Amino acid sequence: MLQHGNEAGHPAPASPAPASAPSPAGASRRRFLTAVAGTGAAVAAPALLTGCGTARAKGGNLQFWNFYGPQRSPDPAINAQSKWFTDMVGKWNATHKQQIDLVYLPQPTYLNGFKLPSAFATGEGPDIFMLSPGDFLRYYNGGVLEDLTPHMEKAAVEDFGSALDSRKVDGKVYALPMEVEPLAMFYSQDLWEKAGLSEADIPTTWDQMLDIGDKLGSRTTAGLVFETNPGYYQNFTWYPWMWQGGGDVLDERGGVAFDSKGTRQALALWQDAVRHGIAPRTVPAAGDVIGGFKGGNVGMWQQGIWNVASFKAFAPDYPYGVFRLPTPPGGDYVTALGGWSFCANAQGRNPEVAAEFCVWALGSMKDDSIDRMVDWCVRAKTDVAPRASALERGAAKGGYDAEVMRRFKDEIFPGGRAEPRYPPVVYKAISDAIQGTMLAGRGVAGEIERATRSIDAYTKSYKGASLI
Repeated sequence: MLQHGNEAGHPAPASPAPASAPSPAGASRRRFLTAVAGTGAAVAAPALLTGCGTARAKGGNLQFWNFYGPQRSPDPAINAQSKWFTDMVGKWNATHKQQIDLVYLPQPTYLNGFKLPSAFATGEGPDIFMLSPGDFLRYYNGGVLEDLTPHMEKAAVEDFGSALDSRKVDGKVYALPMEVEPLAMFYSQDLWEKAGLSEADIPTTWDQMLDIGDKLGSRTTAGLVFETNPGYYQNFTWYPWMWQGGGDVLDERGGVAFDSKGTRQALALWQDAVRHGIAPRTVPAAGDVIGGFKGGNVGMWQQGIWNVASFKAFAPDYPYGVFRLPTPPGGDYVTALGGWSFCANAQGRNPEVAAEFCVWALGSMKDDSIDRMVDWCVRAKTDVAPRASALERGAAKGGYDAEVMRRFKDEIFPGGRAEPRYPPVVYKAISDAIQGTMLAGRGVAGEIERATRSIDAYTKSYKGASLI
């Protein structure tokens, strides 16, 4: 997942009985898209944007907005990812009458949470676009997600399995994931050895993790790094710690469940790590994971599988390892699964062809479609494939033979849970609680109470697809 992520987004719990959800085909022409910041940005109160709901004049090439390509970069991994996108669209254009223009937007522009909502609110949204799980309901409830199910074979839907759960409403598929991106703990083997630690010391509990973080830390080295910047990405990285202790934001019926032991101990974990100087108040090296490790400034850093590609490109000889997120006393292992999806604009120039493209690219049972996902997940990038067939082919091609990738596939990914699809109001209440306890030093109980009130007030008036 890119920071976001990649979000990336990441199977979903049982659905409550929500208010009746609007279908894109029958939704009001007024589109309510909440314009709040997305990944990594602080947010004020949510604002509702409205638009006519009809994209530009019909006809012409379809636009596919993305943050991968076409572009040229000194980073070979980025160039490989850009080529994957341009090759995909080029192949479609060579075999289909309806042409597609690949429109590159720099990652900060795409991810800051304003570009897409603003475009859709003015009827200028792209025909095809990438969406993180955390933003799914903003766009589904806004009526701009085309149903992809009519274009998919039943075997393909089954091939995705639970990876589609957070992208479905009433059994219909509205987004196709291109990747699954689990979170884990990355660690410096050099610093590990200098501290007199061996692989036998890999922590399995929170207390062990904090003790080792304390040993690895120094005046110039962060022993343990958690995300500190507010945004969807920070929430995404915090959820596993809450889930491991049995905590959650909503229960199976959609009621507010934030006030729980699991939530309290997860907030306290991050607060204590910062308070005792084990984790820094700001991420090292301005978020440059590779630079932070190579510079000897980081002992352990909670990150995602996407960084394997970065290490391969910029630090191929750097000795690092990964391990599963440790668990609290009596807790169960869970990690968060992010990953971006392809979506079609239900109000675009040609929604049906846009949906056909998404399925052709990622969701067909044809070899080209499956192999394209394999190529993305084990060559252009480093991800777990969200389709069983693609994961099997990727493994057969050696994509998960390297120790780190094998650990992600066989040890870290199993037991993972999809990134929640909470609307911005819910996300913001959680974000405020994390920031308030971790960095502002406010009491855990008070922040949970405030967040619970905010989430409860929102869910009582919420009308839309299931929040879980």
